[in-house]
Amino acid sequence: MKNNTDTDTSVSEEQIHTNPMLAMRVDTNSKLKEYLVEYVGTKLENDEVTVNMIAEVLASDFPEFTFAFAEENYLRGYQQGLDDAQGLHKSFPTEDDGTD
Repeated sequence: MKNNTDTDTSVSEEQIHTNPMLAMRVDTNSKLKEYLVEYVGTKLENDEVTVNMIAEVLASDFPEFTFAFAEENYLRGYQQGLDDAQGLHKSFPTEDDGTD
């Protein structure tokens, strides 16, 4: 009997939707990053601040900015999807009506 190892390579839905960029520790190589890391680190009482931590604090403390940023990202993604869909229709071969 053949041993099925598909379960060893399967990926859960949670893993698919996990963005590794959010877990990255933020390097303070600019004044804005220094400020954000200090602010978030103080607020959350944590020395190692990740991108996700900054996003969560921004969503909590500055929802207007987070909403505007998310809305713009959504609209750009939606437009890209529409552009891609239109590109698909252009690539279909035309039907031959037999008049050649």
